[in-house]
Amino acid sequence: MSLPLVLLRPEPGWSASAARAREMGLEVAGAPLVAIEAVDWRMPEGEFDGLLAGSANVFRCGGDTLERLRHLPAHCVGKATASAALAAGFEVAFTGTEGLQAALDAIAPPARMLRLTGEERVALSPPEGVAIVEITAYRSRRLPMAVDLLPPRAVIACHSGTAAAHFAHEVDRLSRDRTAYVLCALSARVAREAGAGWQSIHIADSPDDAALLALAGRLCQGAGVTASDSTHSP
Repeated sequence: MSLPLVLLRPEPGWSASAARAREMGLEVAGAPLVAIEAVDWRMPEGEFDGLLAGSANVFRCGGDTLERLRHLPAHCVGKATASAALAAGFEVAFTGTEGLQAALDAIAPPARMLRLTGEERVALSPPEGVAIVEITAYRSRRLPMAVDLLPPRAVIACHSGTAAAHFAHEVDRLSRDRTAYVLCALSARVAREAGAGWQSIHIADSPDDAALLALAGRLCQGAGVTASDSTHSP
């Protein structure tokens, strides 16, 4: 018996993932648990050598001020963010696969980087000779989960730590049993944000939507996971 796949990520990612999952033959449930909202921000003083972007939301929510930054090379956390940067007219200097810290570590000093980010962010440790100015360009607003959108048993796709932590909160609020749900996470950090008590937690081979949905598809169909999948059980 196959399980439905519950998607939590904000739009426009939710609809994109849902379309891909349905093309894979999966039953899709759930709804966005987070809404992304732009925050007014001002260009900081001084010159910069590059732009650090940990999410495609940087380019969706950056507003008109982004036009003043298009001369800066963009150092991006992953493929989706790099695609958003290119679509916004930026040159992509680096596309990471292991988080934004890896993108930062690849920057040759001396350098002064501008990081546009959300209100909730991962702390970074710049290498010697590299300085970072952080500006909040967007925020995540948590949304309640409707009880009729959460199946009694399902595979849950967690694209972000914010969504994973909020999903855990909503499961408890709705008095659902955590052991009824199998979670698949985009990264180890996202898995940690979900907490413990689930039937199992699995981590995608790479931090992108395609890898996460491939993993989710195997779990939904009851095919198990491959030896390359990182798996954590409660």
